[in-house]
Amino acid sequence: MNLGTRKLLDRSFTSVGIGSIVIMALALMVVLVPIVTNGLGAVFFTGTVEHRKMLLSEFNRGDSRELETAIASSDRYRAKVYEMLSGFESEMAAMTPERQDEYRPKYGQVKTAVQALLGPLPGDPEPMLTRFKYGQTRWEKAEEKLHDLLYETKWDNSDPNAMSKEYFANRSESFAGTSLVKLFPYVRENMSNMLLPEFTVYWGFITDSSVDSHIFGGIWPEIQGTFFLAVGAMLFAFPLGVIAAVYFTEYAKSGFFNSMLRSANSTLAGVPSIVFGMFGLAFFINTLKVSESKSVIAGSLTLAIMILPTIIRAAEEAILAVPKTYREASLSLGSTKWNTIATVILPAALPGILTGGVISLGRAAGETAPIIFTAAVSVGSAIGLADVFSSPTPALSWNIYNLASEHEAAAQIRHVQYGMVLALVSIVLLLNLSAIVLRARISKKLKG
Repeated sequence: MNLGTRKLLDRSFTSVGIGSIVIMALALMVVLVPIVTNGLGAVFFTGTVEHRKMLLSEFNRGDSRELETAIASSDRYRAKVYEMLSGFESEMAAMTPERQDEYRPKYGQVKTAVQALLGPLPGDPEPMLTRFKYGQTRWEKAEEKLHDLLYETKWDNSDPNAMSKEYFANRSESFAGTSLVKLFPYVRENMSNMLLPEFTVYWGFITDSSVDSHIFGGIWPEIQGTFFLAVGAMLFAFPLGVIAAVYFTEYAKSGFFNSMLRSANSTLAGVPSIVFGMFGLAFFINTLKVSESKSVIAGSLTLAIMILPTIIRAAEEAILAVPKTYREASLSLGSTKWNTIATVILPAALPGILTGGVISLGRAAGETAPIIFTAAVSVGSAIGLADVFSSPTPALSWNIYNLASEHEAAAQIRHVQYGMVLALVSIVLLLNLSAIVLRARISKKLKG
């Protein structure tokens, strides 16, 4: 190969490598940017007076005097809405039965939309669910509810050769000639006066428990549960993994038994995570009876079995990377084999071992399938350290899936879903970053 061809190939491979890195970076940006922007919206947003009501009532947080002044200001504008609704009800009572039947379902939709926007109307019974005790707590959701009040969804079926097309019609047209027609422009023009929006920084999203299935409140139980499960898994898996790695590298001899153990370890690394979840339910809960049902301890043991092959492999590679001269020098000075392993080999391999352990910790924090049957619940409060042996816990990974796919109001709590995803991604990234920093510091210390 001549020099010109070699240079051309080198440049080509360099271009392909740089291009791959750029594509991966762009793909990562496409994924992370929506997560970060929408996730931050759970903490930084434009809140309404209804949000301040909720904070004072549910968490006893806020200035009650300032809130009373805001409520009084808001009620002055809301009173006109309630007066229009009451006036139309009186007007409808004087209509013929046929016209009443015509307006009653339409008016029911208007009344429901007003309740969703502003909260319970005067004279309404106390709602059972917390979500119905308040109007819209976030300004962007209030704008969506305003649209639902002002417009009704209709479908155009005029073209038999095409699918029906959705369009929005002014709801006020359905009440033309009645007193209620004035309601719609009034609400549109005075919504900010009725809800008093202001920029809000809600750190309680991280520190508060959820209220009414994450309609309100925060995600602290999920963060704490994730921490308990991941750390618990490491407490079981890390020492066992290091001991197994020491056995494979320092004591095991070539043979059928050793080959079988290595094959089993490699096979475990490729088992789908849902299988570990079923195994944890069958073995730790139903057979060993570590707990009566789901619990943190059962979930931690299941996650420990899942990450154990990764820890063994990482520790094994780190030990094998220690130069043989270290062993030879220690043994030549009269040290025993075990003393050499404990005082020379393991300290030298510590950066690689810790890196593998922290990466495994990040994986344990992000797994969903192994904890579905062993530890996770959809809704729950934060548990104490003494409860890990008997109580299940919410966890970020499981609750993200649950809120996105099974929650009855999934579309209304997108900010909570993205906030959980951002919290989980941040935890995993911080764990990986800590592994890099820890490895660098230990390596520097070992080099002197």
